[in-house]
Amino acid sequence: MAFITLNSSTVVQPFGDLIFIKVTVPDDKTDGGLFLFRGTSEKPQIGVIAAIGPGRFRKNGSRQKVDVSVGDQVLYSKYMGTEIQLGAEEYILIAEKDVLAIVA
Repeated sequence: MAFITLNSSTVVQPFGDLIFIKVTVPDDKTDGGLFLFRGTSEKPQIGVIAAIGPGRFRKNGSRQKVDVSVGDQVLYSKYMGTEIQLGAEEYILIAEKDVLAIVA
């Protein structure tokens, strides 16, 4: 279980099996210095896990821990979750089932 501290009085803690991901925005420029056009409909699918919930409850009342950890870079479903803007940072809040892979 992890949380994000935005300032001295604001803390974000996801519930259940929800995962808070900091969106990784792709570069708009190539190594050679050329600027790339990014279509407005193109959404990033890779991010770094910033906070995770404690896990969902099983039928017997115990918690099933989330399989990913804070700091993991993950690939997630393209149109899932809730987009959240906190200050200058862009995040997405998704369920654990919407994480497709850990990017090594």
